[in-house]
Amino acid sequence: MVQTGTKAVDTLRDTTAFAQEMERLGYHRLWYAEHHHSPAIGAFPPVVLTAHGAASTSAIRLGSGGVLAPNHAPITVAEQFGTLAALHPDRIDVGIGRGPGTFDEATARALRRGAGPATDAEYRDDVAAILSFLVDEVALGALPEPWLLASSTAGAALAAELGLPVAVAHHIRPDNTRAVLEGYRAAFTPSRWCERPRVLLCVETVCAETEEEAQWRGGPMNVVKAGLLKGLSDIPFPTPAEAAVHPFTEEERQGLAGFRAQQAVGTPKAVADRLAQLADETGADELMLTTPVYDLRDRVRSYELVKEYTGAQ
Repeated sequence: MVQTGTKAVDTLRDTTAFAQEMERLGYHRLWYAEHHHSPAIGAFPPVVLTAHGAASTSAIRLGSGGVLAPNHAPITVAEQFGTLAALHPDRIDVGIGRGPGTFDEATARALRRGAGPATDAEYRDDVAAILSFLVDEVALGALPEPWLLASSTAGAALAAELGLPVAVAHHIRPDNTRAVLEGYRAAFTPSRWCERPRVLLCVETVCAETEEEAQWRGGPMNVVKAGLLKGLSDIPFPTPAEAAVHPFTEEERQGLAGFRAQQAVGTPKAVADRLAQLADETGADELMLTTPVYDLRDRVRSYELVKEYTGAQ
């Protein structure tokens, strides 16, 4: 997150420190998402952050969560992540997604060189081509581990058809999670990439010593999320104090409360219980935590508490 009052370069420095802290804590993997035209999130290419993170650590897995296939030539994605996997064997993931990474139409068209949104068929062909080109990159050594990001039944169906592990965006569209998982598991076809259905569930997680502190730290993302629900991507990431006095409408308050109830926000015990509940309900093989809080120290502290109370990896 590019916090209000800071510059993008400060966020980039934080990403390095954060990767090192996650490795110190013993977490298994860290992904970087592709976003564009967003002052709150920044436009940092996942492949660049993955390369820098891998060079700054020694054991944690790193990758894209995700690189957005419609914005890139498939052969370029394969070459980039194939090279990273050769340089950092058994540590690189290539998570592939579909969205444009922006709500701004001009930016989306610029990324697509003037073309409109990708069709279902074009997206399928792009993902299949990336996988094919990755196989060609095997001469470099170890391959990156491919994942397909999904927040809809269409994405789940494609992951099942291609035999890919699926990363479910519960932190974006939690109401779709059950249908996504049911469709994926029912239609899964084994492949060279994955022998059985394999699920990673991404959960928005903010953990603090008290409930009040967790809500305070999670406040800035509520402001950003309320804007995104209106199709606004140009809202800065505010401080917790600014978020505390933000004038939400009653409809926004109800929507945000409903969303938070499906995530994991609160004290260490409450978060640990909620994560265990989600793992049990979904049968996920792995939980990935996204913690959009203002201060790097508070973000790291959240992961420390989760690790302490759950033994998370």
